[in-house]
Amino acid sequence: MINKMKDKKQSTNLLVKATGDMKLWKKNITTLNEIEKFTVGNDRELDIYLAPYDVLGSLAHIKMLESVGLLTLDELNILQPALKEVYKKTQSPGFKLDDGVEDIHSQVEIMLTQQLGDVGKKIHSGRSRNDQVLLDLKLMLRAEIEKIVVNTNALFNLLINQSEKYKDELLPGYTHLQLAMPSSFGLWFGAYAESLVDDLVTLEAAYRVVNKNPLGSAAGYGSSFPINRQMTTDLLGFDSLDYNVVYAQMGRGKTERIVASALANIASTLSKLSVDTCLYLNQNFAFISFPDEFTTGSSIMPHKKNPDVFELIRSHCNRIQALPNEITLMTNNLPSGYHRDLQLIKEHIIMAFKNLNHCLEMARFMLENIKINKDLKK
Repeated sequence: MINKMKDKKQSTNLLVKATGDMKLWKKNITTLNEIEKFTVGNDRELDIYLAPYDVLGSLAHIKMLESVGLLTLDELNILQPALKEVYKKTQSPGFKLDDGVEDIHSQVEIMLTQQLGDVGKKIHSGRSRNDQVLLDLKLMLRAEIEKIVVNTNALFNLLINQSEKYKDELLPGYTHLQLAMPSSFGLWFGAYAESLVDDLVTLEAAYRVVNKNPLGSAAGYGSSFPINRQMTTDLLGFDSLDYNVVYAQMGRGKTERIVASALANIASTLSKLSVDTCLYLNQNFAFISFPDEFTTGSSIMPHKKNPDVFELIRSHCNRIQALPNEITLMTNNLPSGYHRDLQLIKEHIIMAFKNLNHCLEMARFMLENIKINKDLKK
């Protein structure tokens, strides 16, 4: 019986394909490569987006650890410049995780221990990967929301300027897509400007939800270390903290859904603007036009000027509007606590920010060069 058990164990060991052991959670567990690939997914690539925020969180955390006596002042003075160097590296285009490293938290710790020895491991004291990634996500969401605000404000200013510039240029008004009443391009541009104002109101509310510090909630049940959560809250510029450690974990997924809903509002405005623009460019309407180089043509129909940019803005924005529902379906049947399901949200929210920013920039670029048909008065 003992020999059979030994043979079984040896057979199992032959089946186990050892993966890289550079993991904060790794103890005496060996994971199959197939399991590793499936569970990590695209996280190694996506963690590049979180890298600078992970370092910023660690800088605040070690300063707090020194203040409560969990690090010496000498250790703090060694770790701070080393972390700042790591931060600079995360800003370089070629930065990536080393082979065998599962996530950005492990990468940062490995870079420190390679340079400083065991003192590098102390940055993880009093926290879990769970509250680390929560913090990274909130810092990233906060920064990305600020970028969206800048681009939305730029488009708003352009629309206001165009509204004033073309306030006396007539434009047919429609209801049920039937001719209704005289309107103007000034009203049309101004309507979308005001729509963006309301969209930013909801984005501000989402920002307030994001701007709470989860660091110190550990794996969702707090830490026995004498940490000072208010200190890290102040150092990282949060308005307040997630007071209940269980709710800090429950907030993951919910926070992204709230942000996605705010992004969807802006996307809805851009989508409707794109629909109007595609319609008005049509030869049957011919209310507007763009320089030839801003449109595409046809290999067999040389008269065509296709509004490809606005068609793609419309499609990108329609997909962004689906994101809140997608996140809801991914999270609405989860009990409290952390679940691996939440990992999948990261990719979708990152791409939503990237695409919406690009759409805002392109919409502004196109509308700066719009040509109004002033013969409609005739």
